[in-house]
Amino acid sequence: MTHPLFILNGSNLNMLGTREPGLYGTTTLAEIEAASRQLAQSLDLAVDFRQTNHEGVLVDWIQEAAQQDAAVIINPAGFSFGCVPVLDALKLLRKPLIEVHLTNIHQRPAPYTHSLVSQAAHGVICGLGPHGYLLAVRAVAERLASAPGAS
Repeated sequence: MTHPLFILNGSNLNMLGTREPGLYGTTTLAEIEAASRQLAQSLDLAVDFRQTNHEGVLVDWIQEAAQQDAAVIINPAGFSFGCVPVLDALKLLRKPLIEVHLTNIHQRPAPYTHSLVSQAAHGVICGLGPHGYLLAVRAVAERLASAPGAS
């Protein structure tokens, strides 16, 4: 049975590939999406991949994922560090939630070191660049497969 997976991306991630390439690399969000979709399909996950620069839109998408009983991978980007409405929406989720950051936020200067989103996440992957998304897809598939009642 194919399971829905939302991969949600926050502010400025649409600029990957050109935005601070020394920090974020040259891989584009479209390239991350293609690789994530390919892996997810092989793991029987139906991906809905989205990016927004608007907090309220992200909250709406998280609520939509909760209503669809979907798993979520989120790179909240700048919404990580002080966005209580995103955190509150993520608490609605019943399926696996994995937080991803391209950089190691624990090595970054303030205010980029403490993610509120981590309080709701089942796991956090940071500092592995675009590969972190693929690890998150695998983590979601494994959690879903080991969940009570999984076939």
